[in-house]
Amino acid sequence: MGRPRSIDRDKVLDIAERIVREEGATALTFDAVAKAAGITKGGLQYCFGSKDDLIAAMAERWVKAFDAEVERHTPPDGTKVERARGYVTASARIDEASQTKIAGMLVSLLQSPRHLEQGRHWYAEWLQRLEPGSAAERRARTAFFAAEGAFFLRSLGLVEMDQAGWDGVFDDILALL
Repeated sequence: MGRPRSIDRDKVLDIAERIVREEGATALTFDAVAKAAGITKGGLQYCFGSKDDLIAAMAERWVKAFDAEVERHTPPDGTKVERARGYVTASARIDEASQTKIAGMLVSLLQSPRHLEQGRHWYAEWLQRLEPGSAAERRARTAFFAAEGAFFLRSLGLVEMDQAGWDGVFDDILALL
């Protein structure tokens, strides 16, 4: 008797992300992911539960990677301003394709009250870390909001911006810090 085949969650998440990146969020279906991963739809459902849970796993993986990138750009006992600088620097490094993928996942997730609450919690934690007590800390909080605004405007296709424009915007945001 052969060993049961196991599903590599990270490989499946990579495939799901590729589908969103190349074909858009509406192309992300269990059928499409299962076919591209070479697994059964039932196996995919066993591994992730629902499409909502698959999207949540994609977002959770991205958030962990983003938070690690922020930490890479923030001193260990960084001040509020240094944390904001780390956040803005990490945000500036997100490429356009990743932005589109991330925005698609977030828009899908925000339709779920459970995931909306998780997103609110993540932002609340960041805003608590940036609670202003000085003029420099108020600028840091403003830089955080500016980075998020730029991210969502570009990601959702509401503002067209090439890489040079993106870099310029983030240079201006970093100048606040």
